[in-house]
Amino acid sequence: MSALPCYRWRLAPEGLATRRQLRALGLRPGGQDPVAELQRPRRRRGPLVAYLYRIDRARPVRPMTPGRRAALAKAMAARRTCPNCRTDRGYCIPRSLGMCVPCSDNPVSTAA
Repeated sequence: MSALPCYRWRLAPEGLATRRQLRALGLRPGGQDPVAELQRPRRRRGPLVAYLYRIDRARPVRPMTPGRRAALAKAMAARRTCPNCRTDRGYCIPRSLGMCVPCSDNPVSTAA
C-alpha cells in the first residue's frame, strides 16, 4: 500500500493533474514528487494507477532545440529503416518481426 493519498477515477481534487494532463497544458512535473495516486478500477485485474502532480508547482515544457529535433528525426529514421533491405518504409518497423512486412512475407529474398 502506498503512503500517498489515493483517489478514485474522476474524483481527484482541483489543482492536481497526471503527466498527460500537464503535457496538454504545456507543463511538466519539473522534478516534483507525486502528491497523490489516481486509481481506475478494472474488472478482473488490479486497478490502473496514475500519479498526480500539483499544477501550481509544474514548470513549462522546455522548447525544442534544433539539436534535439535533429536527434529525434535521426532516431525515427532508424526505426523506419528495414535492417534487411535497408529501405525507409515510411512506418515504424514492427519489433515482433524485426524487419519490414514485405521482407517477413518473402523470406527467400532475405537470404541474399
